Amino acid sequence: MWSEWRPRRILSRPSAANAASGKLRWVKFTVIATCAGLVLVALFANFLWVSSYRALLPKWPGSSVSFSGPASGSSASSIENKKNVYSFLEESSVYLDWEEMAPAPVDRLDGAAIQIGNLFYVFAGYQNINEVHSHVDIYDLSENKWGDRFDMPQDMAHSHLGMASDGRYIYIVTGQYGPQCRGPTAKNFVLDTKTRRWSKLPPLPNPRYAPATQLWRGRLHVMGGSKEDRWQPALEHWSLAVKDGKALETEWKPELPIPRGGPHRACIVVEDRLYVIGGQEGDFKAKPGSPIFKCSRQKEVVYSDVYMLEGEAKEWKILPPMPKPDSHIEFAWALVNDSIVIVGGTTEKNPVTKRMVLVGEVFDFNLKTQKWRTLGRMPIRIKTTLVAFWDGWLYFTSGQRDKGPNDPSPKKVIGKTWRTKLDLSQ
Repeated sequence: MWSEWRPRRILSRPSAANAASGKLRWVKFTVIATCAGLVLVALFANFLWVSSYRALLPKWPGSSVSFSGPASGSSASSIENKKNVYSFLEESSVYLDWEEMAPAPVDRLDGAAIQIGNLFYVFAGYQNINEVHSHVDIYDLSENKWGDRFDMPQDMAHSHLGMASDGRYIYIVTGQYGPQCRGPTAKNFVLDTKTRRWSKLPPLPNPRYAPATQLWRGRLHVMGGSKEDRWQPALEHWSLAVKDGKALETEWKPELPIPRGGPHRACIVVEDRLYVIGGQEGDFKAKPGSPIFKCSRQKEVVYSDVYMLEGEAKEWKILPPMPKPDSHIEFAWALVNDSIVIVGGTTEKNPVTKRMVLVGEVFDFNLKTQKWRTLGRMPIRIKTTLVAFWDGWLYFTSGQRDKGPNDPSPKKVIGKTWRTKLDLSQ
């Protein structure tokens, strides 16, 4: 009976109503199956990403950094237990006791800053993507107030600057000229902070975006950054002999290339050693054919690498990496006793949304033990902070903040200023 009935069912011609009903069921099944498949693929990709990232976390001998993710075999929901690997340090850190101070006169992103004694000089930066600053603001750390303001040279870059100081003269190198993602300039300047007069230095061999810049052994060193297209990492390293705000040479000298190129790195000299910390490869670049050089999102790789030059500067030494990848920290550091303290920044993008993830921690690299630790959390996550240290207080101002406690992606450019009492003996 079954064998007779089955072929008749298949071969019989369905009614229009039955055909429509069957087609509708097939469409529903296809949609549900597709959605289920996409969810499974996303979960599997996330699992692979977390696993691979955990394998790449720092494992230096004696390092205090470890991953404290969910234990294997956990019976709780995978969605509830899986935490964003970028925030594992943040979630295990306590908030430092921050005090909000007077805000900067303007909001500022990708600005630059140098501290000389109790005066904190804050340069340039974006007001927003279509507007840039061309002046210097000064914060008096001893009186905790913003005061003087004066103009920069008209042909000086407005963001992505390299900068260093000898305690009186501030050397300003290359950078982006204009808003959006416009081109870089090779022009370099010097500011005499006592007279507030500007002078020029010989131009770089090639313009750069946000190169690592520092004074070392009587020479102004410029390393890495991004090339003219704003995206391709540069490895070149140049130096120029300078003294008392003047160049002693007419051309930049080639030096040992940095092992890994890219912009937005901290660069510090301590006890005759040159350190380069963090950074990234790639950056936003101008959209082809755009008359306003409209910024276009590109692939970026943020890293935690730390390099050092010493002695005869014939070889870059690799030091223990940061607790997690960190970029946009070129002016987000301060020297405190025997430590380099770094505040905020950006880390690797969210693998699902592809959006930038801001950093909300304060890191400490002990120069004696060469170990990293997380000191605590900031009041908000923020990138391109401008950092100073005075009389036991750690200050930061300006940058681009997060969207809120539960969303580390960037939102508003701000000019707020905070400070916290910092004791590294604990």
